[in-house]
Amino acid sequence: MIPSDPIERLTSGGAFSFRKLDISGIDNDPVFRVNDPKMIREETCLFHRDVASGTDYVKRLGDRVAGAIARREPLPVVRFADGEYAFYHFDLACNGLYQQAESQSAIRKALPMHAEALRELARTGLLAPLIFPGNIEEPAAGWKALFRRWRRRPSATTFLRYLEETGIPLTRENYVPFYAVYAYFSSAAFARLMDGCRLAILNSDSDGTACARWFEAYGSRPQIELVEIPNSYVATRWNDMKEDVLSRVPTGMDLLLVGAGIGALPVCVDAASRFSIPAVDAGHVLNMMNDRVDKSNGARLFTLWK
Repeated sequence: MIPSDPIERLTSGGAFSFRKLDISGIDNDPVFRVNDPKMIREETCLFHRDVASGTDYVKRLGDRVAGAIARREPLPVVRFADGEYAFYHFDLACNGLYQQAESQSAIRKALPMHAEALRELARTGLLAPLIFPGNIEEPAAGWKALFRRWRRRPSATTFLRYLEETGIPLTRENYVPFYAVYAYFSSAAFARLMDGCRLAILNSDSDGTACARWFEAYGSRPQIELVEIPNSYVATRWNDMKEDVLSRVPTGMDLLLVGAGIGALPVCVDAASRFSIPAVDAGHVLNMMNDRVDKSNGARLFTLWK
């Protein structure tokens, strides 16, 4: 019998399981000391059976990025967490620091764009959803299952169900843990890879001097180009913004870092395809580079290296 729960379907065949994301050199203790103790559950995430460790995931990600730069291949990398899960559940709780959606009807209108982008992301890039024991639905049966369907809340489970409905399976090739993305793009290895490269930062709030200083701390000196993107409704209005934003990206870039909230999905997919380079949903890492970790309410897991 095929399990009805998408998490069970992923794990029942043995391809995926939950394991601790151990990454050599990462120090999460300072983050735990100032946050809810329950946050420790986020160190456990979905693993593919062919990947040995968190360190291996970070290395694989770095190799994919370096290879895509060298071969001039599109590589969109996009993270998904609570905001995205709410958006795809038509829940306006997706609106946080910045406005992501005007209304449920605006989300419904934008959904075909997102579905198309998700399929392209799965084909050419990497999905990085936050999936840990604390944000999945526990299996239920009988009246509890009926009640849950009626009162279902956004979660990693509802997102995985949406991926299934959209015809997108998670595989070894297209999945990377959410925090492996933070770990790699906050690392010295990434900073040094960028030395001498041309890097475009697409964000609504960028400080070029601070970004250069972040790289210089690792002995890296990329040529940084700042491209402003609206701070609201990119997730629902990207088709109207796309040509204006992408036309301002200078030619010859080697990599794009994107800060666009839930709109990062179509932005990264379209930018990676147009310029044939990696386009990465960088999120908190951009706040680190801009010396604005206050926008993230402090440090995030898997971004502090020993």
